[in-house]
Amino acid sequence: MKLRSLVPLSYFGITTILFNRKDPLVGSIILTDKCNLACKHCAVSNITSILYPHPQIKAEMQKMYAEGVRILFFYGGEPFLWRDHGLTLRDLVIEAKQLGFLLVNVVTNGTIRVDLPEADLVMVSLDGGREKHNEIRGDTYDTIIGNIQSASAKNVCLYMAINQINKGEMEEVCEVAKQPGNVKAVSFNFHTPYPGTERLKLSREEKQDCADRIARLIDEGYPILNLKSALPYIVNNTFPTPCNQCVVMENGQQWVCGRCIDIEGLCEECGFFFAAEFALLFSGNARVMLDMFKTYMKYI
Repeated sequence: MKLRSLVPLSYFGITTILFNRKDPLVGSIILTDKCNLACKHCAVSNITSILYPHPQIKAEMQKMYAEGVRILFFYGGEPFLWRDHGLTLRDLVIEAKQLGFLLVNVVTNGTIRVDLPEADLVMVSLDGGREKHNEIRGDTYDTIIGNIQSASAKNVCLYMAINQINKGEMEEVCEVAKQPGNVKAVSFNFHTPYPGTERLKLSREEKQDCADRIARLIDEGYPILNLKSALPYIVNNTFPTPCNQCVVMENGQQWVCGRCIDIEGLCEECGFFFAAEFALLFSGNARVMLDMFKTYMKYI
């Protein structure tokens, strides 16, 4: 992580802990729910298939920046499908940087060319080896690997949601991340059981097994962006919720932490590692603070 980003982010973290502030730092803007895939674990794509207009997206960026957000994520649907009057996702990333966001990241399914050097991280979904990934997302594995290999910048982070189909595939994804090329690291989540996808959720025992394997992979030197110190809290869902320092916006509506906050009982089954890690960080967990500093300095 560059010094120009590290210093203000560190200041925010320290003052948040000391003064128990609840101001947001991490913001996510959903550009569209339109997607070119129909993944088995997804419950939020192609509900409207609307591409939200640029003036609205810009207003959401400005609102988040004014509230204190400095780490920004663009989500879909599939964000690379976003277009408005000749503008593309690349224009949004550049505009976000010009507004002053310190880190600007994109979360994508990777089936559209992912060459976006202006972004700090392009988080590409890869849900296992070829067979299991394709079972979840359709015949897309080889296309995604090809798009990663042809990117011009080493800013790709693989992004895997662990569920009943692919729970044995974490090592496969870590091997891809370890190969020389454009991948910086891999980031894991547990499947959050949105309505209609409950069959894919992991039991506590299955989460513990996955967490033990992730910890072992970290110890073995695989490039993993998640924090080993946070894993016990994630397995047991004992991290503070909601994470007030994270906000999400879609179509003018804003949520604290995530959209799942509106679904009764879903916070207690949250599988988003980032939300847990930041919640623990801002609660003053010293081990998580040190772990995040070391991990982010290495991979971001």
